[in-house]
Amino acid sequence: MSKTLLSFGHGYTAQALAKLLLPEGWTIYGTTRNQSDFRGLEESGIVPVLWSEGMPENAFSQASHILISTAPDADGDPVLHEYESQIKEMAKGLDWVGYLSTTGVYGDHQGGWVDESTPLTPSTKRGKLRVEAENQWKSMGCLPLHIFRLAGIYGPGRGPFEKLRQGKARRIIKENQVFSRIHVEDIAQVLAASMAQPNPGAVYNVCDNDPAPPQDVIGHAAELLGIKVPPDIPFGSADLTPMARSFYAESKRVRNDRMLRELSITLRYPTYRDGLKALMRDKG
Repeated sequence: MSKTLLSFGHGYTAQALAKLLLPEGWTIYGTTRNQSDFRGLEESGIVPVLWSEGMPENAFSQASHILISTAPDADGDPVLHEYESQIKEMAKGLDWVGYLSTTGVYGDHQGGWVDESTPLTPSTKRGKLRVEAENQWKSMGCLPLHIFRLAGIYGPGRGPFEKLRQGKARRIIKENQVFSRIHVEDIAQVLAASMAQPNPGAVYNVCDNDPAPPQDVIGHAAELLGIKVPPDIPFGSADLTPMARSFYAESKRVRNDRMLRELSITLRYPTYRDGLKALMRDKG
């Protein structure tokens, strides 16, 4: 049976997933708000859909799977805001729905561990909007919904190397600050594994095995490049944008046991060191 994915917000992570699905014969509709993106999507095998002009009927009628990568805003989840009625109508024909959330929903745990049973206590506006969006999707009730709480994403074209090469990388030091992260190719294999064995209602933390201070990642990347490690900058004196500062408002270590166990996942990049080594090899 042919499989069709309707990918809302077909960006960095969804593109990595598409690379796994397209060779298996999938049809993928990918939304974008810019018609200038069409050529790139088409060249990669995606059927482009311009969000602002509404979704073509065949994208809804043919879809067996839905992936939501769009970020919520003050009005809630943009997909539900625009297409809730159509999604309800197609619910019985869906095998899988995946919502990409964030580990920011757990809030600050001062470097302590969290898992999927940890209460959601976000301290940032972005985290609070994500909790609201998760609840919006859960309240639909009729969907085979899976929630994936992603740690910090890195991969080809998105990592510390370019900032280091440009002299823009900074080692911000904040005591007990720890982040979890995940290589985009590992996110893709997690999503593909879930699609192959749906478990509606499941929630998975998606991260690697090695939470680490951000300055350690920058330092290791600099060593791989053979350049001088940027100097330490105390958090209190760092000139940060409000967005950048908000990332340091929360510190936690995220457990991935459920993802590894239930989806039989072996991470390609279980630590940031593995991921950075691969990016260096592939000129990432």
